[in-house]
Amino acid sequence: MTKVNIEEAKKKLNPMQYEVTQKNGTEPPFRNEFWNYTEEGLYVDIVSGKPLFSSKDKFDAGCGWPSFTKPLIEDEVIEKTDTSYGMLRTEVRSKKADSHLGHVFDDGPGPTRLRYCINSAALRFIPKEKLASEGYEDWVKHFEG
Repeated sequence: MTKVNIEEAKKKLNPMQYEVTQKNGTEPPFRNEFWNYTEEGLYVDIVSGKPLFSSKDKFDAGCGWPSFTKPLIEDEVIEKTDTSYGMLRTEVRSKKADSHLGHVFDDGPGPTRLRYCINSAALRFIPKEKLASEGYEDWVKHFEG
């Protein structure tokens, strides 16, 4: 997406999506679209449409936001030091659109112990059955088998 297209996409965001992605906001826990969503598919950047996370890496962290063990493609997310609110955290942003996504913590499951705690408002979900029709045909194989 070019800069002009990103600006156009921003105009289509609802107030919560804009607050989260463009103003580094946080949506309420347990009152967001994907915190307990279990359908198989891809989570893409609401602004750029770039695939960011897979339902295969999603888990219930009990925190009230969608949580993932890793990004789908590491190069599509940027991690930055965040010292807001008197805390030291690692912010996660989308590379293509520079959208604020959430934060990554070291209290997750598995060998990496990572928990990507992501705002639903920063994401759009593409069910695995609609990947091809929505232009994500390269990811159909990710959910086979």
